[in-house]
Amino acid sequence: MIAAQLLAYYFTELKDDQLKKIDKYLYSMRFSDETLRDIMNRFRREMENGLGNDTNPTATVKMLPTFVRSIPDGSATTNLFDHVAECLGDFMEKQKIKDKKLPVGFTFSFPCAQTKLDEAVLVTWTKKFKASGVEGADVVKLLNKAIKKRGDYEADIMAVVNDTVGTMMTCGFDDQRCEVGIIIGTGTNACYMEELRHIDLVEGDEGRMCINTEWGAFGDDGSLEDIRTEFDREIDRGSVNPGKQLFEKMASGMYMGELVRLILVKMAKEGLLFEGRITPELLTKGKIETKHVSAIEKTKEGLKKCMEILTRLGVEPSDEDCLAVQHVCTIVSFRSANLISATLGGILSRLKENKGVARLRTTVGIDGSLYKMHPQYARRLHKTVRRLVPDSDVRFLLSESGSAKGAAMVTAVAYRLTEQARQIQQTLAEFRLSKTQLLEVKKRMRVEIERGLKKNTHEEATVKMLPTFVRSTPDGTENGDFLALDLGGTNFRVLLVKIRSGKRRTVEMHNKIYAIPIEVMQGTGEELFDHIVYCISDFLDYMGMKSARLPLGFTFSFPCHQTSLDAGILVTWTKGFKATDCEGEDVVELLREAIKRKEMENPEFELDVVAIVNDTVGTMMTCAYEEPTCEVGLIAGTGSNACYMEEMRNIEIVEGNEGRMCVNMEWGAFGDNGCLDDIRTQYDQAVDENSLNEGKQRYEKMCSGMYLGEIVRQILIDLTKRGFLFRGQISETLKTRGIFETKFLSQIESFSRIFLQTVKELAPKCDVNFLLSEDGSGKGAALITAVGCRQRELDAQQH
Repeated sequence: MIAAQLLAYYFTELKDDQLKKIDKYLYSMRFSDETLRDIMNRFRREMENGLGNDTNPTATVKMLPTFVRSIPDGSATTNLFDHVAECLGDFMEKQKIKDKKLPVGFTFSFPCAQTKLDEAVLVTWTKKFKASGVEGADVVKLLNKAIKKRGDYEADIMAVVNDTVGTMMTCGFDDQRCEVGIIIGTGTNACYMEELRHIDLVEGDEGRMCINTEWGAFGDDGSLEDIRTEFDREIDRGSVNPGKQLFEKMASGMYMGELVRLILVKMAKEGLLFEGRITPELLTKGKIETKHVSAIEKTKEGLKKCMEILTRLGVEPSDEDCLAVQHVCTIVSFRSANLISATLGGILSRLKENKGVARLRTTVGIDGSLYKMHPQYARRLHKTVRRLVPDSDVRFLLSESGSAKGAAMVTAVAYRLTEQARQIQQTLAEFRLSKTQLLEVKKRMRVEIERGLKKNTHEEATVKMLPTFVRSTPDGTENGDFLALDLGGTNFRVLLVKIRSGKRRTVEMHNKIYAIPIEVMQGTGEELFDHIVYCISDFLDYMGMKSARLPLGFTFSFPCHQTSLDAGILVTWTKGFKATDCEGEDVVELLREAIKRKEMENPEFELDVVAIVNDTVGTMMTCAYEEPTCEVGLIAGTGSNACYMEEMRNIEIVEGNEGRMCVNMEWGAFGDNGCLDDIRTQYDQAVDENSLNEGKQRYEKMCSGMYLGEIVRQILIDLTKRGFLFRGQISETLKTRGIFETKFLSQIESFSRIFLQTVKELAPKCDVNFLLSEDGSGKGAALITAVGCRQRELDAQQH
């Protein structure tokens, strides 16, 4: 019969007879939309499991990170990779590029766990591959070993790319909306761009990363048992990996022809086809291939092709048999398209949810022999996807160049980023001080400490080692109510500290924070101290104790030369302060004069300044009140400084050899004499040149909070100028001095673990306990004031 007659016969006789029997026989391979949506939801659950740290080990859909973060504008083992290396070498020889070391992209289309772009540990072989000694090994190392063994060329493997990723990247080059890649061919798999915050297996929350779903293993946990047929089970039993890649065995091109053959054998045995004839050819595995299924389903010549194929199998098919077999092929291929539609629908619905949009607009890059060659497959897939995910506008873009172009693009990006990373690392290498360098800094600091303590070198010393006249830490007998000021930055605190001695020692604190405007910081000294006293008066009003006469401790976090506990001559302003007529003056007297001016205005206002305290000293005293062994104070904040209890016999600029005294190191000026120039970078120099006190406090400018953000900004500008960041575009905002605040560094990286570890390495013989000062230096200032009041009373009794 000619084709037209066969079709007419199909629509009359067979439709009501044989094909109905086939439909009933293969009913389990036909899915309603409800069933497909159920499969879609099951796949979504498996995606969630694959993304989680706790659930990933048991997930069938592994959701493997690929470290592709954006789309661009055994003996068998040895033999396999030796063969790959030989093929690569032959190709390079033909292209006359064997003498060049070129970057290589390695498309490896098997499930791999990646921790970086150029490392891929094979999870399991698929697609009938079984080379021993590869599973659990890094395929990049295996290939590199084979290339090195060959020895006649060099290759730099920059990236391992799954074929789905290569497909997505290839299509993404033509369509920036492309964020899904699918392979429907010998095997089947998909990848897509997932939000990094959802990928528990990878550190970081910003941006996206391509995930290789490895959906071929979907159902390996039994979640698809209700839709698997006896033919699927028979396929699985006869495979090289029983119980694995069950979804792939139901939907991919490798198994479709064999599924049709098994169905035909069963139907022939039951007399539904070929008048019950079963030939050795029909019983031979692999005799019906997927390409045969595609040929049989073609609209015009499909029945003729079917006749030829079945005749070669020796079953002597009738015209009715050809129609029936075509119908079987249609059902099997349609099921594949439906299954792929459901899993793809799961990915699309996740993308829509991630983006939080009412309607998803996206592009799916797609490749694979089954999708490209089967006459009806693409149309069926598109139609079903749009039906399952109706709130999406999906464009399907065929990858004309396969995955190789995408692999090359990933490699090109990786090569560019690697070269950039190398140059960035080279730029930042100056900041990574070796242990040898740090030990040298430690040695130089010891030299400067000695210079600051000795009488004949103190004047020119950069580390001033200033006496504080604090001769002991608290002993627990301190008692009374005290005021404390804490001045060290753009904000300062006024505190009321109530110290109670006895068996149950307590410290009760009340405080209020006040701002110091920039015009006051850089105005006259009289304006600055009048502002401070105004704030004290406001605080006393706030506390309801305006007329109280209280002893006051003044935490003043700037370099001062003290001649007594209540006298401190300002050596130099730091941290952006520039108030005039203060340097070289006793700041306690400046405060007292401001208090007197306030007393003239308000006779009830009276304060007794007992002590001037550096913030490092206040910090040490605060911690010593809780931990008596505390004898060092350290500030690592807006500024940086330290103090410690030194033996009096070593402090040559103060009379007396007995006991100890706290020394305020003022180490922020370490290096002002050039002794740190070999480790200062161009960025440190730029920060210094743009500061208010160029050439001073160089060490502080290298490590304190006031300057770290500005150092980073200088680095960002330099790297942007060199095209490594922000596409080479320096924004006007980034050009603004001080715009990158130090708090941003704290939010990006945590600076304390490194600190503790380095101290341990540099001082291995010292058992150091670090105690965080929860109450700051204000409490310490009150404690020093309490000690000072007690000492004043003792001195008065003796005289």
